[in-house]
Amino acid sequence: MTLGPFEELLLASTSSARRALMEGLGLPFRCVAPEVHENVPEGTPPQHAVAILAERKARAVANRFPHALVIGSDQLVALSGQTLGKPDDEAAALRQLGSLRGKTHEIHTGLSVIGAGFLETEVDTAKLTVLPLTDAELEGYVATGEWQGCAGGYRVEARGQAIFERIEGDRAAIQGLPMQRLTRMLRDAGVQFF
Repeated sequence: MTLGPFEELLLASTSSARRALMEGLGLPFRCVAPEVHENVPEGTPPQHAVAILAERKARAVANRFPHALVIGSDQLVALSGQTLGKPDDEAAALRQLGSLRGKTHEIHTGLSVIGAGFLETEVDTAKLTVLPLTDAELEGYVATGEWQGCAGGYRVEARGQAIFERIEGDRAAIQGLPMQRLTRMLRDAGVQFF
């Protein structure tokens, strides 16, 4: 295993889901909080917004660690062109999940890998269909607390699996990090896995 011309591999995130996905690669890495604002101009399409945010996070960390290869990622949930962010409280989580009930929505995951002389940014899009859940089911799910810190108000890798009728796309991307795209990008940057 080698990181090519880079001294270390950094994940510009504090997400436990992203950390778990990275640990599965078996590469030495560490997490660094990107400490950036997550605002984009109003009306920015979700696919473009996640690319901007992923690159912004990666650049912020790369600026502090110029000899590292840095991975940034961001996600947005979109329903009929409207973006759903991270709910602030249980009431907002109930509203978001209620709006998704019985419908198909998209989750866009931006991925950016940045290092000295290297930059690649891509977006993965998956489609998810939520079951026509009852109010009691929605309230029960929100009571689990899994909505906290999650765009759309759900966590697909945990109890949230039970709210979906269909999931189309890269399951790892839905969890926060499109691993097939990421491994290809890391190889492009000179990382050797074996």
